[in-house]
Amino acid sequence: MSKRSKLRLTLAFWYLLLLTSWQQASGQAADESERYAAAGQQALAAGRYTEARSDFEQLAKLDPKVAEVHATLAAIYFKLREYGLALREVQTAQRLKPSLPNLDSLQGLSLAELGRFNEALPRLEKEFKLTKDAEVKRMCGLQLLRGYTRLGRDSDAVEISLELNKLYPDDPEILYHTGRIYGNFAYEVMEKLHNKAPGSIWMLQAQGEANEAQKSYEAAIVAFNHVLELDPQRPGIHYRLGRVYLTRFREGQKSDDRDAAQREFKAELDVDPTNGNAAYELANMQAELGNLEEARKGYEQVLQRFPDFEEALVGLGGVCIDIQKPELAVPPLEHATRVDPDDEVAWYRLSIAERATGNREGQQKALAVFQRIHSAKPLHKPYGDQEITPQHIDTGANP
Repeated sequence: MSKRSKLRLTLAFWYLLLLTSWQQASGQAADESERYAAAGQQALAAGRYTEARSDFEQLAKLDPKVAEVHATLAAIYFKLREYGLALREVQTAQRLKPSLPNLDSLQGLSLAELGRFNEALPRLEKEFKLTKDAEVKRMCGLQLLRGYTRLGRDSDAVEISLELNKLYPDDPEILYHTGRIYGNFAYEVMEKLHNKAPGSIWMLQAQGEANEAQKSYEAAIVAFNHVLELDPQRPGIHYRLGRVYLTRFREGQKSDDRDAAQREFKAELDVDPTNGNAAYELANMQAELGNLEEARKGYEQVLQRFPDFEEALVGLGGVCIDIQKPELAVPPLEHATRVDPDDEVAWYRLSIAERATGNREGQQKALAVFQRIHSAKPLHKPYGDQEITPQHIDTGANP
């Protein structure tokens, strides 16, 4: 993380304490001190930090024993990126009034900006855990990322990244820095795997998955097949090959790729009959080919073993609608909406099934939920890096 990263600091927590606390500490303040205090607070409120600095420096000279003045001055110095001065003022305020709130977080943040991470981290860790102020927690978290990375504490950096993503899921700065942490950590782990076991099955599998993610399909196929040469009964590899062929078929529409995908999914079930994903993909491909009874049997077999397999429930519901048996579609689709209440495809198909069975109230309810979810996200789920093919609403459908 760049030392120049734009960290926002909420000064209000400190300077709003100033007037009452300062007056209580100093009794009847002199006119000159009151004038500087009022002018300083006005400057802070307007964001004129250089002007506020001058006023509070004068206050500190007039009465150097008021902790709130030093705390507010520390916050101003921090905002002006004068971290050494900020640290000095924090330490002064702590000596005068250890109970003053938020001093530990400001001290930790200042130490981190000065590159003194061994001193900063204990304070930042404590404040990140205890503070109720969302902005202070956010700043402490970002500096923890920086400190852990600088000190080579990669697992701690990943742990705090996960926590930050949970707390601030839509924050662009958080997403940027945590994304870098994940990427760097994954790279280092893969490098270690490459160095320690370059020809191992695990390395070959990692290469296949990396090539698949980069859409280097031929290279992925070669890597996965190499794994099978070393261990023909290795679970999951035929399935990964099937996914590569299926993805390539969706992009190029070559029937050879679709046929190869089916062969690999069947081969996976020969190796591992419990692989529900492979069985689901075979059923889904039958549905796409128009072999609806075969698809229905396939989905039902998956659900016998995995009754909460949500995409299979939605797939079975869709097939039952297509074969004009909407009464059979309603139970699996209702089940699907309980498993994943945010699946718009399940709600849409349920509205179709309820309409076909004459349940107008059920149709309206399902359609209303679908419309609410649909208004917040795209109609079609992306294939992306999902482990299975998601169900979709037909392009020509009219919700």
